[in-house]
Amino acid sequence: MTFLKLAKLVLKDSEIPLTVSEIWKIAVNKGFDRKLNSQGKTPSATLGARLHIIARDNPDDIFKTVGSRPKRFYLSNKNYDIDFSEYEVGKTEEETAIISKNELNHKYSEKDLHRFLTHFAFFSLKSYTKTISHSKSDKKKYGEWVHPDMVGCEFPIDEWDDNVLKLSSSIGNTSIIIQSFELKKELNLTTLREKFFQTVSNSSWANESYLVAAEISEDEEFMQELKRLSRGFGIGVIHLDIVNPNNSKVLLQPEYREILDWDTLNKLVLMNSDFKEFIKRIETDLKSHEIRKELYDRVFDDEDLIKLIKNVS
Repeated sequence: MTFLKLAKLVLKDSEIPLTVSEIWKIAVNKGFDRKLNSQGKTPSATLGARLHIIARDNPDDIFKTVGSRPKRFYLSNKNYDIDFSEYEVGKTEEETAIISKNELNHKYSEKDLHRFLTHFAFFSLKSYTKTISHSKSDKKKYGEWVHPDMVGCEFPIDEWDDNVLKLSSSIGNTSIIIQSFELKKELNLTTLREKFFQTVSNSSWANESYLVAAEISEDEEFMQELKRLSRGFGIGVIHLDIVNPNNSKVLLQPEYREILDWDTLNKLVLMNSDFKEFIKRIETDLKSHEIRKELYDRVFDDEDLIKLIKNVS
C-alpha cells in the first residue's frame, strides 16, 4: 500500500475533512500502517509531506485542502453534507501552537534553515542532503565564494532495476543529480546581486544550483530582477516556509547541467572533509544499490521544525 492509497481509503470513509494526524490515527487503528511499503522512521511525516505536495502541485488530483494551520484534506470526488466555510475560520489548538513570521522577528539564523532545506529536499526533490561546514574548509588555498552551504544527491536507485543500475554504472552513466545550495535568511533588491553572484560562484559546478531563502521580497522590481538573473545564469530559487514547512516550494526552476565541473569538484574535495565524505557516500551507495539515509543529514518532520523555530524565537 502507498501513503496516498492509505489516505484515500481513510478519507473515503470520513464525512468530514481530516488533518494529517487524524488520517494517520485512523489508519493505524484500521491496521493500514502495517501494509505500507515503507521503512521510514517517521511514516506520519512522510504521509503529511506527500499529501501537502500533491494537493499543492497537482490541482487536478482528487486530494483537496480546506483551511490552514491545521490544513485538512478531503476528496474531490466525494459528496459531503457539511459547510466547508466552518473549516476556513476559527482558531484551533494546532493553530495557536504555530507562530507567525512576525513573531520570529528575524531571531533565527541561516544555520537553522538547514533542517528546513533537508526536509524540503527529501520530500520534494527526492534528494539526500549534506551540510558542508565552513569551519572545515581551507579557504586560504582557494579563496572565498567556492564553498556551498549544502549539497544534495538525487539517486535513481529507488526507481531502477538492479540490472539497469549495473549496466549504467559500467558505462559511467548513473543518472544521479548532484545539487548545490546557497542559503540566505532574506532576499531583497538591496542585496540581491551580491547574494546571487555568491550563489553563482559557489554552486555553478553542480547539475542543479539553487539560491534558498526563508524571506523573499514580493516587490515587483525585485521579482523581475530575480527572474532575469535566474534565467541568465540557470540558478533555481527555493522559498522555505518556516511557518508551514510543507508549503515550501521551488519558485524558479534551475537549468540542468549534464556535465559536472570536475575541476571544482576536486577543489571542494581537497578543501573540505564534509564534501569529501559526501562524494564517498554517493559512490558507496551507488555500488551497494542501497541509500544509507542515516549517513546524510537527518530529515526532521514538520512538527519538529516548527518547534525548532519556536525555541530560537
